Amino acid sequence: MFLDYSGDLTDAHLRWFDATIKRDEVALEDTPPVRVFVMGENRWRGYEEWPPPGSREEMWHLRSGGSLRREPGGVGDEPARYEYDPDEPVPTLGGPILMAAIHGSGPRDQRPIEGRPDVLLYTSQVLESPLTVLGSVYVTLFAASSAPDTDFVARLVDVYPDGRAICVADGILRASARESYPAPGVVRPVPPSPIEPGEVYEYVIDLWATGITFLAGHRMRVEITSSSHPRWERNLNTGESTYESSRTEVAHQTIFQDAGRPSRITLRVVVG
Repeated sequence: MFLDYSGDLTDAHLRWFDATIKRDEVALEDTPPVRVFVMGENRWRGYEEWPPPGSREEMWHLRSGGSLRREPGGVGDEPARYEYDPDEPVPTLGGPILMAAIHGSGPRDQRPIEGRPDVLLYTSQVLESPLTVLGSVYVTLFAASSAPDTDFVARLVDVYPDGRAICVADGILRASARESYPAPGVVRPVPPSPIEPGEVYEYVIDLWATGITFLAGHRMRVEITSSSHPRWERNLNTGESTYESSRTEVAHQTIFQDAGRPSRITLRVVVG
């Protein structure tokens, strides 16, 4: 059974097949074309189109001191720094994983890893009213590394009033693959290319999509790090493949958060 769903999954499948294969329009006449489950409020929402009517993109900026705000940074927002050591990667803690049960999938509290020096935290003020996020989520980082190749991981977290920090969505980007995804109209993807140590690059990390209402009294948090092992393969920080080498180097990472280099998370927010 689906949570808060009047029927079972087989029933939903049969009605959809009746409508699409048998052309029985009656089968779905009372069902909106888009149905999404919204965490937090734990209910289904129906829409006539997607993205939801009246929704908008909203940017929350990473600011010095570990704050997450709608307003972009200014002159006083200094870069944040951490070291990523492939020999001591951040362990995977929950999430949409298909690994052995010992790793524990699903919504897990992130506090056991949030105290690490290689995990940056950016937290909003306590929300005075609910904030509903439906659709794509992505993080834009302006970052530099001492390595010729490295990874950046971003995670969206729901912080409860009791302090629990539950992962909502996350994603990873390999620096050398920052331009590897083909743009519309491009036949072949751009091959991976190393980065110049110390140079600032813009990285867009796809956290896929989600549906959640951050309830009043909760806070939003963005975590930035460079590993989630064993879910994702460690980057050795050398530019060499793990198939060919086991040599590692420590990468010195710098995240910029000023007005000219506004690292941020972009959410699709729904009003009402």
